Amino acid sequence: MAFKNENLIDTAQITVKAGRGGDGAVSFRREKYLPHGGPDGGDGGNGGNVFIRSTTAKNTLNEFTYKKHFTAEKGKNGKGAKMSGSDGRDIIINVPVGTVIFDKKSGEKIADFEEPNQIICVARGGKGGRGNTHFADAVNQIPKISEKGAPGERKVLFMELKLLADVGIIGFPNVGKSTLISRISNAKPKIANYHFTTLVPNLGVVKVSAHTGYIVADVPGLIKGAHQGAGLGDTFLRHVERCSLLIHLVDLSESEGRKAFKDYFDIRDELKSHSKKLEEKNEIIVANKCDLLFEEEMNKKINELEKKIEKEVLPISAVTGYNIEELKKKIIEKLKKTKSFYQRFRKDSFPEVEKPKVKPVSRTMPEGNVINIAKNSNGYFVVEGPLVQYYSEKFNIPENREEFIIRKLEDHGLTEELKKKGIQEGDTVVINDREYEFKE
Repeated sequence: MAFKNENLIDTAQITVKAGRGGDGAVSFRREKYLPHGGPDGGDGGNGGNVFIRSTTAKNTLNEFTYKKHFTAEKGKNGKGAKMSGSDGRDIIINVPVGTVIFDKKSGEKIADFEEPNQIICVARGGKGGRGNTHFADAVNQIPKISEKGAPGERKVLFMELKLLADVGIIGFPNVGKSTLISRISNAKPKIANYHFTTLVPNLGVVKVSAHTGYIVADVPGLIKGAHQGAGLGDTFLRHVERCSLLIHLVDLSESEGRKAFKDYFDIRDELKSHSKKLEEKNEIIVANKCDLLFEEEMNKKINELEKKIEKEVLPISAVTGYNIEELKKKIIEKLKKTKSFYQRFRKDSFPEVEKPKVKPVSRTMPEGNVINIAKNSNGYFVVEGPLVQYYSEKFNIPENREEFIIRKLEDHGLTEELKKKGIQEGDTVVINDREYEFKE
């Protein structure tokens, strides 16, 4: 799956790395007259996990432009006296509600945060290694062997934010979307007379009473062909997919040389081409810049527009405030039957949440063809493969390390595999870059 990163704050890419497990300890009880008492090496702690949680206290992914790497704590090593190491601390990354997270390598969707305080684990910590107390048996009563901690998961994540606004203001560039959102909400966007002045959707809260209100977003200017990537439109069309209501803004004065009715149908075509869900959304059609027209001319244009699009049109002036209160009433009427996000849009949205139980990552014994043998240019038999790697990485063996690995490989039929390859008495075998002479 290919991801487009338009370098806007609605997309981000981060790398997360869970903590490695701590190593198990090789230790023995200190007893008088005994050089080695019984083994008492403790286990290593599990590595910390990486969690991502949704919150209403954020509404952009802008912070991930500056911080892109997140690493959980390593598990502590085990100690003597059967003392286990402590687990590494988890980390929680907070993202806005509406964030969708993908594994960049596989393209798999990992999470779609539609509600606040949802939490998932995106990278599991490694399991702590076992201490030498686990390796004592009747034959080896003083084991000088322990396990290393397993590495934690590492992932590159792609994040995309779809704004969870109740109302989305849509329309061509320069029809007055930024001015309108500044008029009806607490948003303070930069406003200038240039196409694509708004490169990032502005989000504002419209407070209706002490306990009710709604969130409104002005979606940056769309142009014809937006759903195919023209301009920046295909990026911004995604932002309105979860809006409950659309305010479709047109320029009644036609000051940019475009016809208002044609603008309306062109934008409707873009919505339809992007998704059927967008085409079917509730809308209020609003004709802006009425302050540039005389009243008689305004009424005439409104009548003509309504006949051509066969829908009711509300004339307003975002600059002077004409009919703004009427528009706000219509918005509330439409939203009464929908779910408002305003009550969840607050700045104290980091409550304690119960993290899901996570099983640490363990090294597992490889299956199938686990011993690979090939001759090198010197005629030596080089032993490689998953099994060699498994025993080399899993165990901490202070003494006779190579002997231990060879003995384990023998348990899996190393000699038989070498004979199948035609080895003879006196031939050289290479394991982990060390050379050995083969003898029956």
